[in-house]
Amino acid sequence: MRKRFHLFVIAMAILAATGVFGGHHAHAAPMGPDDRISVTVSGKGPDVVLIPGLASSGAVWDATVQQLSATHRVHVVQVAGFAGAPVAGNAEGPVVEPLVEAVDDYIKANHLKSPAVIGHSMGGFTGLLLARRHPEDVGRLMIVDSLPFFAVMFSPAATVETVKPQAAAMRDGVIAMSPEAFAGQQAMTAPRFSKSPEGQKGVLDWSKASSQSVVGRAMYDLLTTDARGELAAIKTPVTLLYPYDPAMGAPVAAIDKTYADAYAALPGVTLKRIDDARHFIMLDQPQAFAEAVAAFLN
Repeated sequence: MRKRFHLFVIAMAILAATGVFGGHHAHAAPMGPDDRISVTVSGKGPDVVLIPGLASSGAVWDATVQQLSATHRVHVVQVAGFAGAPVAGNAEGPVVEPLVEAVDDYIKANHLKSPAVIGHSMGGFTGLLLARRHPEDVGRLMIVDSLPFFAVMFSPAATVETVKPQAAAMRDGVIAMSPEAFAGQQAMTAPRFSKSPEGQKGVLDWSKASSQSVVGRAMYDLLTTDARGELAAIKTPVTLLYPYDPAMGAPVAAIDKTYADAYAALPGVTLKRIDDARHFIMLDQPQAFAEAVAAFLN
């Protein structure tokens, strides 16, 4: 039961429109009517692409940008429709698959040579698909608390077909919620994502600024896309960071096994647990996260 509760908490990270606090960076490209993303660039040096999670602001990476911009050129992705960004090209249809292609287009259009990619939650899943479908785009990949098939959180025997009705109902429910009910859901779930009071406030503030339609459709994409069968073909070096917090009610051995089993088919993956953290590791344990990023890039 404790393991299932932990998985439920991760599931809520998909179902809730999560976001974080932060400011602005230089050189942000505005979104046009057909754009899926905007990208902010800081610093000079080897390229690093940062992709935030479901309904998150690119500002989730503010501390990472500060850490890296003296030695790297950092590209912060903002997904259209999340955290107050214009809905633009995400006004209808799938979100995650077009996001993968939008990041690929950005990398190629700007002649980035096998950049390092770091993605949180949905952003980590996006990075995983990018490494599989466009391996030339990704020199190395860090996934921060994500899974190759989110639907196993509801049932270990889940398949894309069996989960579609439930995922569709969840999508439609999020889209149909009143803004007040949507905000109330976020207020209830925010403490499960971050131990930081400031982070929890940001989760609520940024989520309320997200498009419920984009959030609902992105959530559906995550629950109905199974990348497990593609893991063995990924040759990109991958590091997975995942959190552990005793307050969430699961023994550490069960958490370790959950992530190890999920990525068992991925050749040479490096797994690293960050203790005393919840879903937003970078907010709960900023020093440990910064050290993990430095080790990953070195």
